[in-house]
Amino acid sequence: MTSPAPSPQLAVRPPMIAIEELSFRYRGRRRMERVALDGISLAIETGELFGLLGPNGSGKSTLIRILATLLTPAHGSVTVAGLDAASRPDAVRRRLGVAFQSPGLDGKLTVEENLRFQGLLFGMRGLPLERRISELLERFAVAERRHEYVETLSGGLKRRVELAKALLHAPALLLLDEPSTGLDPAVRLEFWNTLAMLRQAEPLTVVVATHLMDEAERCDRVALIDHGRLVALDTPDALKTELGGDVITIEAADAEALAGRIVQRLGVHPRIAEGALRLESRDAMALAASLMAGFGDQIRAIRLGKPTLEDVFLARTGRRLVDAEPHP
Repeated sequence: MTSPAPSPQLAVRPPMIAIEELSFRYRGRRRMERVALDGISLAIETGELFGLLGPNGSGKSTLIRILATLLTPAHGSVTVAGLDAASRPDAVRRRLGVAFQSPGLDGKLTVEENLRFQGLLFGMRGLPLERRISELLERFAVAERRHEYVETLSGGLKRRVELAKALLHAPALLLLDEPSTGLDPAVRLEFWNTLAMLRQAEPLTVVVATHLMDEAERCDRVALIDHGRLVALDTPDALKTELGGDVITIEAADAEALAGRIVQRLGVHPRIAEGALRLESRDAMALAASLMAGFGDQIRAIRLGKPTLEDVFLARTGRRLVDAEPHP
């Protein structure tokens, strides 16, 4: 009796982006250097919506610019779709769509002219280019504005045109650097709804650099970056779960003195950040009641809440995300 032939191994799909020990430094006056990225390693899978979350000055935009082949790293390697970004930048760029924090549209051209010029840069011509322009203008609901000058559009409409421009050549990877800067909350929500619709329509990997927690929450996975270092990497839910329960925040006149008393009496160790005490507990209601019963006269305010990515950042760095300062 012959033995069955071994089943073929399933092909392992390589990541869309592979980053290994990536470092970058900016050189300033008097040969002084500022570390922007410090030994970052991570992989981004094909089809992911991946977030880079960190305060301004943390290195997010530098990483986006390296992925876009606009900067060359001092140390380490970056591959995009299996291509080395340093040695084959032209091949990488053909696979990229990029929308930076500052708009890349020409206000003196019409919506249609901006897209047509982008297509010409990528070697698109004739009827295929015109069809692609019309398809994207319809998809982003700006077809009726195709003959209007970009400088006359609202911020939300400009962002739609920016996305259409970035996607004109059907890239495999879309890089977004602080994509909702300058947009009001309603337009920001519209932008993200448009992005979700887009991912359903086309196979696309998206990398978003942001300092806004609600944007990072929408991502499949999030990398928390601080002072150029990777401090956490996982799904938003997994990062919040590892804190071990709900969050208690306590405001007091003397936070350090109260922290010492809480340790002595209750055996729990609060963390002091931005002048407030913070505790994580799986039974936060009971712990809050014990705190009020034992130290009510020393507590100005006490709050309970579900953990957020802000709490994760605080636990990893000792500072709040919104208050973290960039490197001097």
